[in-house]
Parts: sequence; structure tokens; C-alpha cells
Amino acid sequence: MGRQKVYLDKLSRFFQIRNLLLRQALAECLGTLILVMFGCGAVAQLVLSGGSHGMFLTVNFAFGFAATLGILVCGQVSGGHLNPAVTFALCLLGREPWKKFPMYFLFQTIGAFFGSAIIFAMYYDALWDHPGNFHVSGPNATAGIFATYPGKHLTIVNGFFDQIIGTAALIVCILAIVDPHNNSIPQGLEAFTVGFVVLVIGLSMGFNSGYAVNPARDLGPRIFTAMAGWGTEVFTARNGWFLVPIFAPFLGTIIGVMIYQLMVGCHVEGEARDKKNPEQTENVRLTNTDSNNAKEVNC
Repeated sequence: MGRQKVYLDKLSRFFQIRNLLLRQALAECLGTLILVMFGCGAVAQLVLSGGSHGMFLTVNFAFGFAATLGILVCGQVSGGHLNPAVTFALCLLGREPWKKFPMYFLFQTIGAFFGSAIIFAMYYDALWDHPGNFHVSGPNATAGIFATYPGKHLTIVNGFFDQIIGTAALIVCILAIVDPHNNSIPQGLEAFTVGFVVLVIGLSMGFNSGYAVNPARDLGPRIFTAMAGWGTEVFTARNGWFLVPIFAPFLGTIIGVMIYQLMVGCHVEGEARDKKNPEQTENVRLTNTDSNNAKEVNC
């Protein structure tokens, strides 16, 4: 028993990665893999069963809980972003260094790629048994199991707006959750709260195009489907729709950060500074609603 423990300890040390950023990126890769694997798995059940093993509601619950589980898996190592838009928002606010953004984006995309590959392998026989098994568009299309595609009614302009609004809403809620000055979430419950946000966005904004609001979650599976049999049509369908869920979320992130900071963030952070420097505040204060142990963050 002692020899086995020593052997396992040596093996663990051999595989241990010393570079912190690489460890964090690998954690993001695994967390995003879990998000896509469970989320796309629910879509696969719905599509391939013809609706007998799922519905729109179950897909939204799957993505919400998948986000929670992904954050729980990697949150203590990397922060559990699972989304380049979230990383981008935190970099804009100076809470994360910019060197993390390209590294996280790359590994989140890789994780999404392999998450969709797992679902493809799991439902491979069901795909072949499904009419129109490798169609990108049409009533029997299956490409939408893995990446997002617009509804028949949706134009590119409306789809761009859809992704901007969805991502802005996501970022505003996440910034409120991680803001230590604004209704601090009990430690350990942040993941469940973010999962709830994803669920609500899906329930209210999922009709147009499947609410990607995550460039890595859409790009990784799209690359996989192009390689797995659906071909380059996944990039040309609907006049290059694939560009919308890649670029629009970053614009939505900028808008979300501005809205939260201008309407909430800067004010609660200012109150925290005033509390730490009472000599700089007015002599008479009508209210004092600032929370205890506030952590100063520059606005």
C-alpha cells in the first residue's frame, strides 16, 4: 500500500504543470467541455428522438445545470469563465490580465470542440438512423445539435441584435454576482447562480437562434461538424451566420460592462471607498447601506 502511494505521488508530480496560466487554461478547457457535452447532449436527445426524449424546456435546464457543473469543476483553478465574453468583460474591468484572454479563448474553444465530439460519438448510430443525418438546413437538419443556426424568420441584422442583447444581459448578471459590493453571493453558490442566469436567458431569449452568447461554445462545435461530415456549409449557411455568434457577443460584453458600471458598479464601489476614507465624505449622511468588509475595486 505504501509503495503504491509513493508511485502515485511520483506519477502525479510527473504530470504536474508548473505554468499557472496553462493550468488555468486546461481547467477552462475541461469546464467548457462539460458545458457543451451536457448541453448539446440534451439537444441531441430532442432532435434525434423526434421530441420523445426532450423538449425546449429540458434543453434550457441542461445548459443551465451544465454551466453550473462546468464552473464547479474548474472554478477554483481558473475562475470558471467557460465563455470568452466573460473573460473579455473581466479584462475590460482590469480584474484579469489581458494575456489570459487569447489563452482562455483558445482552450475554451478546444473544450467545446471535444465536448461536441463526445456527443457525436455517443449518438453516432442515432445520427445515421435519422433522416437527413448530415444536413445543415431543412426540416431534418442535425447540424443545429452542435452549433447555433438562425430560425427561418431571423435576419442577420436581427440575429446580431439578438446576440448582443443576450450577451449584455448575461454579463450584467454575472458582474452583479461577482461584485463584492453588491449582494455578495455566499461562497460556493456562485456557480448555481450563474447556471440560473443561463437558464433564464435560454427560457426568454432562445427562440431566435438558440442563445449561443458564447463564441467558444459555438465555434468549437462548428469546426467539429465541418470536419465530421457536415462540410463547409456550416460556415456558409444563411449568408455566413457563423460570424454573428463569434463577434456579436463581444459587442454585447462592452455594452453589458458599461451598463452595469454606470448604473450600479461605480456607485457601490464609490460607497466602499467612502467608507474606507470617511474624512473625504460629507459630514452628514442620510443613509448608510454599504455592506461590511467591502473590497476596494477601482472604477
